[in-house]
Formats: sequence, structure tokens, C-alpha cells
Amino acid sequence: MTKSKWWQKAVVYQVYPKSFQDSDNDGIGDLKGITKRLGYIRKLGVDVIWLNPIYKTSNIDGGYDISDYQAINPVLGSMADFEELLKKAHELGLKVMMDLVVNHSSFEHEWFQKSLAKKKDNPYRDYYIWRDSVNGHEPNNWGSSFSGPAWTYDEDSGQYYLHLFAKEQPDLNWNNPNTRHSIFEMMNWWANKGIDGFRMDVISFISKPEGLPDAPKRGNAPYGNAGALVANGAHVHEYLREMNQQVLSKYDWITVGETAGVTVEEALKYAGLDGSELNMVFQFEHMGLDKNQNPAIGKWDDRRVSLSELRDNLVKWQKGLAKKAWNSLYWNNHDQPRIVSRFGNADPEYRVLSAKMLAALLHFMQGTPYIYQGEELGMTNTNFESLKDYQDIESLNAYHELVEQTKLVDSQTMLRYLQARSRDNARTPMQWDTSINAGFSEHTPWLKVNQNYKKINAEAALQDSNSVFYFYQHLIELRHKLPIIIEGDFELMSGNEKDEAVFAYTRKLKERTILVIANFTAQNVERVYDIPSSNELLVKNYEDDCGKKLRPYEVKVYMY
Repeated sequence: MTKSKWWQKAVVYQVYPKSFQDSDNDGIGDLKGITKRLGYIRKLGVDVIWLNPIYKTSNIDGGYDISDYQAINPVLGSMADFEELLKKAHELGLKVMMDLVVNHSSFEHEWFQKSLAKKKDNPYRDYYIWRDSVNGHEPNNWGSSFSGPAWTYDEDSGQYYLHLFAKEQPDLNWNNPNTRHSIFEMMNWWANKGIDGFRMDVISFISKPEGLPDAPKRGNAPYGNAGALVANGAHVHEYLREMNQQVLSKYDWITVGETAGVTVEEALKYAGLDGSELNMVFQFEHMGLDKNQNPAIGKWDDRRVSLSELRDNLVKWQKGLAKKAWNSLYWNNHDQPRIVSRFGNADPEYRVLSAKMLAALLHFMQGTPYIYQGEELGMTNTNFESLKDYQDIESLNAYHELVEQTKLVDSQTMLRYLQARSRDNARTPMQWDTSINAGFSEHTPWLKVNQNYKKINAEAALQDSNSVFYFYQHLIELRHKLPIIIEGDFELMSGNEKDEAVFAYTRKLKERTILVIANFTAQNVERVYDIPSSNELLVKNYEDDCGKKLRPYEVKVYMY
């Protein structure tokens, strides 16, 4: 491996601005709130802050429907507030990564509003994907990721426009060089502001297939699975290489692509160490292992994934990208439920132990780790009991489609699925202390605070030297200090391939070895590994070491 890049050694902290800290007591987090909490983020020890979208928005999909790429959402603050945040972050040694949403824009964006005029000389019409009806209906059978068809008819111009997400999020036409030029201009404008990189939303969807053919259906789903057809399209790497040439290669940035549907083979192109496209990708295979076994229901379920399924997938990506491309490592983000509730154990007896176990298991793998706000506290899924408590468009649309329209799921089961999988689990306000609304805001928050905030909060964590927070801090310190974590070869421990209780792997660099042993269960188990007596116990989540006996959710990391 060539000399490590800075972003390979870095750890990223993701901030969902709307739910992080409210500074003006309107119930919504904002940029000044983030600036206020930069010291907390710095104390954790991370290198980069990734901000979910802070641009002007129609606010249909949590800011992922941008109406002006070069303006700040006034609910979050002003451009001056952002510039102050960037300045203070840089003073603290923190880099700032923005969210780039360019598969689609908001329907209120100037480009789309100009696109609505169906005139031969309208250059903006081709910024989006417009098509005539076919036999009096939509141009093809594609379904939106947020339920319903992926096409909406515009009466005035007499055509349909494509939106792979909400109807208010029309897809941009990357086949048009003028569209690409406008996007690259905007990216360079942000570069001049001094930002440190981009996370790129659904970037694997930007190249649509020639002719827009019908998509395969999942079981008896009413619409075709457009995502499966669109992901990793024929020109996506060509577009990203052009982006790299026009923008990315000019700056010493961190870049990560959200690449739904990506395979190891495709990831080698997106995130190859030659640097021709992006630094790394987010893949979602490990996040889809617990989806419903009825494909028409999609991700909605509450079942637990088996350790063998999870291990097989993580090992595949560790081995598949080794020495050729770079992994991103994550358990949580704004689109995923809380990992302690999902793969760990949210019961008070085991929450802290399982949170630490999951953290160590991930952070010793090869790749750049991402920590989502509250993960470092061991925050859990919320417990909304009524549909009216949910805000997420995906969750609400899924309920209406699966319960009311197709009747594939009964209402009580669907509410249980939402409790397990809704994106709102990640979006409840950050739990700062035991004061009103967890110290997030003095005003009623936009989304209910998780009721367990009096026990799980940052103030308590900072006062407890044995907290999940300080465990993450230690993992980050080790990553910064030990080249073996960045560069070492990954190997699954021999005999661990089928173990349903324990995940054990090594990292090796020259004569040095790290051994990670993690018990994924609430039971005591025994495992014997050949560990030299001269070892150093780098990480543990129990006070002592019982040798071959592994207690519930115990993790131990040895170096020798």
C-alpha cells in the first residue's frame, strides 16, 4: 500500500442539523447550534464533520430536495452563520464535508421552474427528464423509492417528468453536458468557500438506462423496481471521472458516494486507489440483510439478522476492496435505525456493552469510520406508538401503500416495523442533558425526543469515564496512533466462518498483529484463540479479562 492519505486515517462525525442543537428555540436545530457544540465534537477526537443538507429547500424530504444550491436554508441560519461554523471548525482542526444532492433537485429550483416551459429554444427543458405518455399513461412502470409511480404528469406542457423519489424531487438529466457544467460550477463555488469535501447523495443513480425500459417487479409490488435498473448506469463512471477532472482533483478533499446497488466490482471503479473518481463509497448490503423476505414489502420488518450473514458480508467487502479501493465503515446514519437496537441490545443491562462491542468490531476494520450523532452515546431507537408521531415521508408513504392500498401488512404489524426500521429513529433530537427536551431546545422539538434521554445523554456520558463516549474516543486515538489499523491486512480467524455467536478477525502489518474478538450474544460462551503471552490488551468493554470465557456482548482487542 502506498503512503496513506489523510482521509484514510480520518474519522468522520455526521451531523443531522435539524436534530443536533437548536440555538434560537424554534424547535429546529440550526447552524449556530452546531457551532456551539463544536467543542464536544472536537473532544470526541474526530477529524471531519459531515453535514446533512443545509441548503435552501422545499423541505419535502429532510432537505434532500434543494431549491437553491448556493443559499442556506433560512430555518437553519444564514450564509454568515455557515461561514462562522466553517471558520470555527477549521480553528479547532475539524474539516467540514457538505452533502451534495445532484441526482435530483427540488421542483422549486430555478432550473426546474424554467424547465416547465415546453419551447424548442428552452435550454432548461433538457436539464430534467421529460417524456411523452405511452398509451395514455406513464412512460414506463418505474416506481418511486417513496411509493407510487416515478412519473408525474405536467398538464401545461403535456409530458411526464421523472422523479425516483418524491414528485417534488425531479431527477436531473446528467446526459446533458450543460446540466453537468452547471453542477460542477456550483461545486467549485463551494470549494472557494473553503469546504473540505462532499458526500454525494444517491450518486450511483445519475446515469439512466438508454430508452428507459420497464423495470422488474419485486413479487406482487404495483411498480417496477427502478433502483435496480438505474443503479450503476452505463455512463456513471464517465460522469464521475469528468467531475473529478473539473472539480475534485483540484482540492485535497474527502469524497464519498452513496451508491445504492453497488457491487464490489463497481466499487473498485468508484473508489479505486488511482483517485480517478471518489475516495470511497457507502454500500448498503449489510444494511439490507434484515429486510422483509417478501420483496413486495421491501425493507420493512423487525427481524434480526444472523451473525453469519452479517460477517459474510463485512468480510466480503474487507477482502474485495483490499489494496485496490477504500471502504467506508458505518453502522448508523440519518437513513438507518439505531444500531444498538438493531444489531446490539437496547435493554439497560446490555446497551452500553453491546454499543461498545459494535463500535470496536467496526473501527478496527480497514476503511474510514463514520459516527452518526448520538451513536457515541449509545442512543437507541425511539418508541413511537402512533402513526401521527412519525414525520419521515418514506415511513408515512410505506404505511399508506402497504396497509391501506395493497393491504400486504396489517396496521399493528406495520407500526411494529416502523418502530424497528423508520428513518425517524435516527432523527430524534440529540440527547444533551436531563433538562427539558434533552437540552436540544426549550421549544417543542420538530420531532419527539426519545423518552430515555434522562438516562442516555451527553452530560452523563462526559461525567462517566466508562461511558460509550470515552470508548469511542479511545478507538479514535488508536486509529490515529497505529498504522496497522489503516494499512494492515484483514483476515477472518480460522474456524470463525460459521460461528453464530462470535466474530473474530485479525489485522496484520509486518510482524505486528491485532486480534478482535466480539461476542454478539447475551450468553456466556467459550472460545480458545492462540494469543501470545506477550500481548497488549488494547480495548475491552469489561473491567477484567476472563480468557477463553466471553461474557454477553464482550469485545476484546489484543495486539502482539
